[in-house]
Amino acid sequence: MKYAMTKWLIPVAAVLWLSGCSDQNWRTTDISDVMPPLDFTLVDEEGENASAEDYLGKATLVYFGYTHCPDVCPTTLARISAATKRLDDSLRDDIQVLLVSVDPERDTPEVLKEYTDIFGPQFVGLTGDTAQIDAVTNRYRISYEYGEKNDNGSYDVSHSSAIFAFDPQGNAKLLIRDSDPLESVVADIARLAAQG
Repeated sequence: MKYAMTKWLIPVAAVLWLSGCSDQNWRTTDISDVMPPLDFTLVDEEGENASAEDYLGKATLVYFGYTHCPDVCPTTLARISAATKRLDDSLRDDIQVLLVSVDPERDTPEVLKEYTDIFGPQFVGLTGDTAQIDAVTNRYRISYEYGEKNDNGSYDVSHSSAIFAFDPQGNAKLLIRDSDPLESVVADIARLAAQG
């Protein structure tokens, strides 16, 4: 009797464990059915042409922002940096964070490199001309708008603070928001990185 019960419980436990690991249990927002795969043509921090294919093979987080942002961008990127630092070294190596600038006039490749270096080696800045930026922001339904220039020529850019997460094959998977607990972000990016 004891053997028969054990024989029955093992498959049930296995099914329950596997169902607990299904993609329906993401802790952040699942966007796999509503967003297209990773695709862009931009310019990297070295001033070279870059495309989405260059970044396949690792889980990729994409954030649209700019280096002169006074608050939202540094806060969001610091939060993602903190999340990546909580991963095991092997998983951390399988994560990359792409900062796509919505301020190409000021965000040259050199400026972006200096900025992203602050947050860690997983961070890469991308820029381009207005047409290239608009192509990728339109693809992911991101809007941005320039404020009025002040007397010094400075201006703010309003934009989304959400982060798009793609699996190592470039498929859209998650939307990470400021309101998501850090523990949830860490758990989800660890799962994405492990898919590589």
